[in-house]
Amino acid sequence: MTTQAARTAETAPAPQVREAAAEGSLKELIESTLHMPFPFLANPHEQRAAAGVDSWLRRWGLTDDPVVAEMIVRTRPAQLASYNSPGMDAELLQLVADQIAYQFVFDDLAEELGRTGPDRLLPMVCESVAILRDGEPPVTPLGAALADLHRRVRERCTPAQAARWAWNSREYVHGLLYEAVAQNHSLPPRIALVTSIRALIAGVEPFYPLCEAAQPEELTAWELNHPVMRRLGRLSADAAVWIPDLFSAVKEHRAGGLINLALAYRRTHECTLPQAVALAVRRINGTIEEFQRLRRVIEPELGPAGPGYLDGMAGWIRGCYYWSRVVPRYADTAEVPALGV
Repeated sequence: MTTQAARTAETAPAPQVREAAAEGSLKELIESTLHMPFPFLANPHEQRAAAGVDSWLRRWGLTDDPVVAEMIVRTRPAQLASYNSPGMDAELLQLVADQIAYQFVFDDLAEELGRTGPDRLLPMVCESVAILRDGEPPVTPLGAALADLHRRVRERCTPAQAARWAWNSREYVHGLLYEAVAQNHSLPPRIALVTSIRALIAGVEPFYPLCEAAQPEELTAWELNHPVMRRLGRLSADAAVWIPDLFSAVKEHRAGGLINLALAYRRTHECTLPQAVALAVRRINGTIEEFQRLRRVIEPELGPAGPGYLDGMAGWIRGCYYWSRVVPRYADTAEVPALGV
């Protein structure tokens, strides 16, 4: 969606919820209005990856806490990896699944600590940056897990791909500090600030180099830095993270969350949650439409690795949608009526 279109969506009046959809649940409202042009796909190695995730988390002590273990059960990181990356080989899918699991653990802990003050996050942030930037040894179980991911990325990826992975991962870590600052501000952030922070904490861009590693060769510098390709990366990450925002809005609203697209529209327009969801869906639909249009523009100009790399970007949009519909983490969306929220 262009900047002007985004401003229009921010200031547009809250739409009336269609009666047919409003009679059902909030989940049914989302599914009836969100345009998803990409078909459902799953990786045949999903069950193997799920077992691998459980073993990997136990190895680093990340599920020693029963609360974390239950969160992983409700979040199903291997399923998300399977839906996002249906064509990856088993080894690379395992790396993606383990990283998704790590980010869920890291993100939940960062949000918990950040609610009490951004300074509480500094040890986590500094350790992660030291590992990713300087190769420093870890001092916590989370740090040890990150160091293991970094090692495996360097083994599977080219040096340039591994460097891009580390850079994108550092941006994700820094974004969580921005989220903590926003959560502790006296005034709730407006939509523009929410989307800016959401882009940082989406955690999608670190997976793009892994999508590239699944291709027969590296992308060229011209391909990676082309303005259209960079815009496609932004559109993919935004759509991929905004879609779960729709399904998690009930959970986030109950928990007092702020960095959520649907809740940002709700605060801005002082409207019901279904109306806010409808506004967010309108913006997501525009984002996906722009992604498809720009992909058609640049794909004929790309080399052998380009189309598969774009498939990886589209996979994150598709996968996050189909995963959000079934994951227990967002089950309450199906239990809440579309009206009266």
